[in-house]
Amino acid sequence: MKTTISRTLFAAAVLLAAALAGNASTADRVKTSNGVVEGKGRQDSGVRIFQGIPFAQPPTGDQRWKPPQPVKSWAGVRQAVKFGPRCMQHPVFGDMGFRSDGMSEDCLYLNVWTPAASGRERLPVLVYFYGGGFVAGDGSEPRYDGESMARRRVVAVTVNYRLGVFGFLAHPELTKESPHHASGNYGLLDQAAALRWVQQNIAAFGGDPRRVTIAGESAGSASVSAQMASPVSKDLIAGAIGESGSVLSTMRAVPLAQAEAEGVKFAASVGADSLAALRALTTEQLQQATKQPLGRFPITVDGYFFPEDPALIYAAGRQAHVPLLVGWNSEEMTWLALLRGKEPTPENYEKAVREQLGARADEALKLYPASTREEVIASATDLAGDRFIGYSTWKWFDLHAKTGGSPVFRYFYAHPRPPMRPELGNAAPGLAGGVVRGPGAGAVAMPPARGAVHSAEIEYALGNLATNNVYAWTPDDYKVSEVMQAYFANFVKKGDPNAPGLPAWPASTAGGTVQIMRLDVESRAEAERHRERYLFLDQF
Repeated sequence: MKTTISRTLFAAAVLLAAALAGNASTADRVKTSNGVVEGKGRQDSGVRIFQGIPFAQPPTGDQRWKPPQPVKSWAGVRQAVKFGPRCMQHPVFGDMGFRSDGMSEDCLYLNVWTPAASGRERLPVLVYFYGGGFVAGDGSEPRYDGESMARRRVVAVTVNYRLGVFGFLAHPELTKESPHHASGNYGLLDQAAALRWVQQNIAAFGGDPRRVTIAGESAGSASVSAQMASPVSKDLIAGAIGESGSVLSTMRAVPLAQAEAEGVKFAASVGADSLAALRALTTEQLQQATKQPLGRFPITVDGYFFPEDPALIYAAGRQAHVPLLVGWNSEEMTWLALLRGKEPTPENYEKAVREQLGARADEALKLYPASTREEVIASATDLAGDRFIGYSTWKWFDLHAKTGGSPVFRYFYAHPRPPMRPELGNAAPGLAGGVVRGPGAGAVAMPPARGAVHSAEIEYALGNLATNNVYAWTPDDYKVSEVMQAYFANFVKKGDPNAPGLPAWPASTAGGTVQIMRLDVESRAEAERHRERYLFLDQF
């Protein structure tokens, strides 16, 4: 009897060992420079997914307001099957949905989607930086999901970076303790650290570190322009995509002394008379003190990440000399922003332009003319959008085309989103492409869009319409997405969006004729028509 039991137990042990060995052999594990990570395995799409991989030490305690430090290596296998925490932020924008594991100062994680079967492949890489005004956003947002792009044989990466006071506080004591005599810009340094991680590790996921394209929208687009300009990161990239925004105007870097003065003012407001006292504050105390975060902690010309103003870097041709795909949308800002809620009459329009532009008003009224209600809405929308982000993006395009020594492909995204799904009830459009849900939601509702609002193109460009259930997508929407994503994927692969079956997209180069790809249901290249507007705004 004992012999029979022993044999049975032995057989069970053998079967269990075999099962465990089988699981180990099929586990999706990759060896990085810091240790082994195990992902979610190959999906039905053929894409392997790794989430929540640390690319820097947690910026907490004494590491708060310091450049990101290299990850400490780990023993054994680290699970990479869920998104890490998102960086500290307030709920500013209504179009953000998160899949992150909560919110924390410990947030420097990235995510990888790869179609490669092994590390022996060398596929092009897309690293995407989220938008959100440098105060909100996360790499877990469904609209940035990398699986759709990975289906097109691109290794996709999303990156978290510090935000608001945690990512951009400058202070004289921080400058003094820094070996670079710099402070602020920690969020941008986080992005650069992630790019170094990609250079060291992406080959293990089947990516090619020599073919890394960085991309982003809004603050993410500004981040791309910043990384191209910085000596810290410009040699880590092979291409760049910018969607609506740059550091050359809208999110301009301020002098370090100005940012330090704001930091001293903030410290006084929270009763901190030293850097030690600031670091002693809890995360919650800092959050409570920054409930109005927009514009409070700007990026800075710190002497390290930015050795000089980025505009001077681009003008002198000292940025990364890589191909650039860049553009903006047809309704980046509502006409209400210019008219400040008044009726769109020619009289109110002219009055608003004269109040806001003073001695330059006559020229503005010639470049943005309006004699009827419809013309007022159109010109006020154009002028508000150009002042908000169109000019900023144009300036980046114009300088890089002149001094970057590389082709630049410019677009104008004009396809409006469809109406919201009727079952959403009283949901309405909100600021910056957001959604206002229900009475008392605390957000400012916008009138129905007439064009493509700020951020509207993201799901189209990355092939993620299905992740957004707010809108009643139509076949036309999927047609636009197919074309736009194909352009983006082609650009990541070869620095050129063109391919058979797509409308030809001419590049712009120094001294050449500017052609713009108008992205819509019927996409087509058009000659530039509004350069005079941007030259006018360039004088301010």
